[in-house]
Amino acid sequence: MTRDPDCIFCRIVKGEVPCYKLYEDEQVLAFLDVGPLSRGHSLIIPKAHYRTLAEMPDDLAAACGRVAPRLCRAIMAATGKSASNLLQNNGRIAHQAVEHVHFHIIPKYDAESGLGIHWPAGKLDEDEAKPLVEAITSAMS
Repeated sequence: MTRDPDCIFCRIVKGEVPCYKLYEDEQVLAFLDVGPLSRGHSLIIPKAHYRTLAEMPDDLAAACGRVAPRLCRAIMAATGKSASNLLQNNGRIAHQAVEHVHFHIIPKYDAESGLGIHWPAGKLDEDEAKPLVEAITSAMS
């Protein structure tokens, strides 16, 4: 299993840095975020070190994805909340602070708590859509 000795999440996986563990299996670890946006803010990480989601093998991403609904239900039950955000950032300009893939589950207590999102939606240009679909789908092969 690949690990980076300078990565805080790899050090948590190794047990060198303590965490408030919520879930663990052979591939995945989940724990409370130490810099929470709201009460119950948690992280799901692969135990192997990958900087971005695009670098991860499909089966490891699926292992993280299998944990997300169960952990989300548990967080919602424990906090008594019914709304949350699931967030995953890739790269510094996308606000990824720790360069180890991680998924945030952030409970929402009200419209102002938790994750705030500014979403300046544009409009899909029909002339660009078809070639973009072709480029993306051919890249998935």
